[in-house]
Amino acid sequence: MTIAASGAGAIVGSNLLGKSDFAASSALSGKWDTESWDQVRSLFRLRSNVTYLNTGGLGPASQPVLDRVFEQSQTQAQIGEHYHNLFAPTRETAAAFFGVKPNEIAFVRNASEGNSVISSGLSLKKGDEVVFESHAHPGGSFAWMNRQKRDGVKVKIFEPSSASSEENLQRLFDKVTKRTRVIQVSHITATTGLIFDISAIAAEARRRGIWFHVDGAQSAGMIPINLKELGCDSYATSGHKWLNGPIETGLVYIAAERNDEVTCSYVGAYSNDEYELPSTFTYVDSAVRHEYGTRNAASVVGLQTAFELQNQIGRQRIADHGASLAQLVLEGLSEVKGLEILSPVDLAMRSSILTFRVPGVDCLTVSRGLSEEHKFRTRVVTERGLNGVRASWHVYHQEADALRYAEAVRSVVASL
Repeated sequence: MTIAASGAGAIVGSNLLGKSDFAASSALSGKWDTESWDQVRSLFRLRSNVTYLNTGGLGPASQPVLDRVFEQSQTQAQIGEHYHNLFAPTRETAAAFFGVKPNEIAFVRNASEGNSVISSGLSLKKGDEVVFESHAHPGGSFAWMNRQKRDGVKVKIFEPSSASSEENLQRLFDKVTKRTRVIQVSHITATTGLIFDISAIAAEARRRGIWFHVDGAQSAGMIPINLKELGCDSYATSGHKWLNGPIETGLVYIAAERNDEVTCSYVGAYSNDEYELPSTFTYVDSAVRHEYGTRNAASVVGLQTAFELQNQIGRQRIADHGASLAQLVLEGLSEVKGLEILSPVDLAMRSSILTFRVPGVDCLTVSRGLSEEHKFRTRVVTERGLNGVRASWHVYHQEADALRYAEAVRSVVASL
C-alpha cells in the first residue's frame, strides 16, 4: 500500500482511496479548498437526505475502511488463518499516531473496555479514592462505580467549568486528598466538547504520586494527540467515533514504566511469554498482555486504514476544520434569544462539538424539530440535567452545512 502526500498531509495518488481517489491537481498545488472536502465527503456512504451530526456517538467508517475490512474478511474465509501477524504493523501505526511505543498499546473493543482494563487492573483497596468529572461518559464512569460497589473504593466527582482551564484544575484538585489514588478525566467531554488541559493535570498528578488516566473516546481523530507530551499514565479510546474506524475497535495505552501496575483481568493466548502447566506462567512484557484469544484481524487492519486516512488528510487540518465549523454555528446562534450555549467559548477549551439548550424546553423537542423539519441528525444531552442538543462537526461537513444548521436552529427556536 503506497501513500504519497503533499503539503500538510494532502491525499495524492494513493490506492488507499479506491474508487474515491482525490484529484491530484489541488493536492499537488498544496491547496485545500471546498472541493477537497467534497472529495473527503465522497469517501463516506452517508445518506444525502440527512446531515449526520453525531460523530461523537458513532463515526461512520469510510469506504476505504469498509473495503479493507471486507477484503481481509474474504481472505480469512478463503484461507482459514487468524492473521495475528497483521496486528504488529497496525500497532506500529497506532503508536506513531499517538506518539508512543508499540509495546505500550493494546487493542480492545472500545474505550469502555480500555477504561475497564485500567479500573479493574489497578490495585485499590477499600477507602481509596478515585476522582473524575461529573460529565464523564458511562463508558468512563461505570467502571469506577463498579470498583466502588465491589471493593469499597470511594468515587468523588467535580463539576467541570466552561470558564477556564485553571478553574477546572482547581475544582479537580479541591477533591483530592491523601487517599486519592486515581484521577480520570475525559480528554474532551461528550456532553459539551470541553477540552481539559491534560498536560497540567498530568504534571500535578505526577507530583502527588496519583495515577492519571484519560478517557480519550472523543479526542482520538478529532485533534492531534501525543500522549508522551501530554504525560498521562494511561489512555483509552474507540476506533468507531472520530477515527471513523470499524465498530468494536479501540485501544488502551499504558506507559511502559507503569505497565506492571495494571494487573490483567482477563488472559489467554497472546497474553503470555513463557508457560508450562501447571506452575509456570509469565506475562508478555508489554501492554499486549491485555489482549487475549483470537481477535478479528479484519477489524484491526480496518483501524489501521482509518489511521492512515487521517494522516493523509492531515490531523491538524481535521481539527481546524471541525473547530471552524463549530465556530460558524456559534456565531450564527450568538444572538438568538432564549438559547444558551453550553460549550466553552474559550478557544483553548473548545472543540468540534457544539452543544446548546433552550431553557424550559425539552431537548427532545428541539432535536426532533431539527430532524423532522430540517433533516439534521443530532444527539440530545440529558446527562447531569443539561437538557442540551449536541452537534459534532467532522471531515464530511462543509461551511454550507454549518450555516444551514444555524439557520435551522434559529427556525426551530423561533417556533417554540
